[in-house]
This record gives sequence, C-alpha cells and structure tokens, in this order.
Amino acid sequence: MNNILNKEEIADLKVNGHKLALLVDQLKAEIKPGVTADKIETLALKLFDQAGLTPAFLNYYVYGAGNFPASTCISVNEEVVHGIPLKTKVFKEGDLVSIDLGAGYNGVYTDMAVTVPVGEISDADAKLLKFTEDSLYRGIEAAKSGNTIGHIGEAVEKVANLNNLGIVRDYVGHGIGRKPHLPPQIPNYGEAGEGITIAEGMALAIEPMLTLGRGETDVRPDGWTVVTSDHSKAAHFEHTIIIENGLPVIITKV
Repeated sequence: MNNILNKEEIADLKVNGHKLALLVDQLKAEIKPGVTADKIETLALKLFDQAGLTPAFLNYYVYGAGNFPASTCISVNEEVVHGIPLKTKVFKEGDLVSIDLGAGYNGVYTDMAVTVPVGEISDADAKLLKFTEDSLYRGIEAAKSGNTIGHIGEAVEKVANLNNLGIVRDYVGHGIGRKPHLPPQIPNYGEAGEGITIAEGMALAIEPMLTLGRGETDVRPDGWTVVTSDHSKAAHFEHTIIIENGLPVIITKV
C-alpha cells in the first residue's frame, strides 16, 4: 500500500509536516476583517517556496472539475471545502474561514486544515469550531494499530451527535504518503470493526467536516466549491498522522 511508509519516508514526512504547520500558523495570523482570500494565497505561495515545499493542490487534477487553480483551498462560512481563494472573497467580522492545504517534500505528502474565526463570533459558531476540532482529536486517538477505519469514524460521529452537529458525508479523509490522496477513504461516521485494519507505518489524513445544520452539500457552478445545502456554517479541521509503535503520531504540528 502506498500509504505505508518506510523509516526514511516517515522521517521526511515529519520534516514536511513540521514545515507545513509553521506555514499554516503564519497564514492564520493574517486572517482578519478586510483581508482577501487571494492575499492569503499569495502569501502561501511565498511561504511554500521559502520552506522548500511543493504545494500539493496547485493544478491538482480531479475528474469532472479539472485542475485546481491555487495552492490553498479557502472556504468561508457555508463553504465546506475546496473554496477557491478569490480576490472577491473578503473576510469580515464574524466569519469562519477554513484553510486546507497540502505539501510535498522528498516524494512524500502531508495535508492539513484549520478553521479560523474572524474577530468576534457567535456562541453557536464557537461551539462548532470547538467540537469539530475535538472530533478530530477523538478520531486520531482511535487510529491505533489493530483498530479499523470504522473506529475513527465512530469516534468522530460520537462527538458530532452529542453536540447536535451535522456530519458532511459526501467528503471524507484519506490515506496519504507517496501521493496526496490514497486509499483508504476515512468517513467521519461509521462503526468500530468496519473498513480496513490500521497498520504500522500507515499515513492517514483525518479531516472532520461538521456543520450547524444537516450536513448535506452542493457544489457551486465553479465546479469546486462545496457548500452546505441548507446554508448553515461549516468547520473543517485536518491532521496528517503516521502509525508508529502502534499509536497515532500527529505529523502536521509545530
């Protein structure tokens, strides 16, 4: 399997993930009222170059949609994922801005996403951010050698259900490693025992997408931007992990 890595690849993955996490921290600091999404994209390209990373999403081909036109996916409020960082996308007080980006380094790839509040946000939006991020960490904790992909989905789903949040089912996490997107798919719902067994050296990108509404989605006419069908706000958090000594290790961290 292309998402089971050797020791040298794991070492490179850790370098990659650390660099990407530092890059994301710098982008987060620039998300303020009045800033445009294309400014974040321009900064990201500069930071990728400085870090010696390849932007994994730039010109990434998806059947039916074509080549993605940017290095970052920037999605605001009801936009769930794959938002294009346009000049016309201006952040305002109370927005929720999700940044999703991937990086290549020495032939291995990482993937990471965060949702950032712009200024003061509502209590409901704060709850959405808190529990979406919490569901990510519960999912990661479940990613132990010998467990299955279903253990991850069950852990994420439990947090969502306990807090009355909608689960986006149309888009899922994935294997990662020698390519940005690899099997297996990692749904944010499921039951322990379902799916493949998690194994030593396996690289996974776990990425809960939760909403304040029902969780159904549509795609805008641009062919990329995924939005909630009921226009409820969404949040998206993602880490790349590796299974070492039977346990999940977060790669995309400072």
